Amino acid sequence: MVSYFKEVLVGFASLIGGMAVTIRYFFKPIVTVQYPREKITMTPRYRGHTQLVLDPETATHKCIACELCARTCPSQLITVKGVKVDAKKKVPWQYLIEYQYCSLCGLCLEVCPTSALEWSNEYRLANFSRQDNVIDLLVRLQKQQRLAGVAVTPIPEPPAETEAEASSSGEVKE
Repeated sequence: MVSYFKEVLVGFASLIGGMAVTIRYFFKPIVTVQYPREKITMTPRYRGHTQLVLDPETATHKCIACELCARTCPSQLITVKGVKVDAKKKVPWQYLIEYQYCSLCGLCLEVCPTSALEWSNEYRLANFSRQDNVIDLLVRLQKQQRLAGVAVTPIPEPPAETEAEASSSGEVKE
């Protein structure tokens, strides 16, 4: 009989402890974010996808199409194709990254001699098809410039021998 009352007392104490936790959190502010309608601000050190950096002096990207990022990438998912505009200067006309395979290791950011790449604050990474994960960073940069109201950096024309190759590679997401 004593063990029965002891079990009832322990159960009642457990119930009171649980209710105390519930009441305590009932009066605290809600931290849940209603995701599609509300968006959270990411921390400054968040590592999303990589993106091209705009040079504040020239209002263009800093990439010189040296392809060091493509050679350093352990997953081999970066494709940089450049064209010479001057005798010494080379600029990219295509900068593709296949994000579905990216491990976000950051080697491409570390090896870049001009610091042309940085982490973005983009956290919505889900897509419905694989083709949506192949992103041209130059097109994406132009879109960001249009949204910011900045002068848009023109993408140079590809060399004549690679135009047919570029058009047959499929669609690229902005």
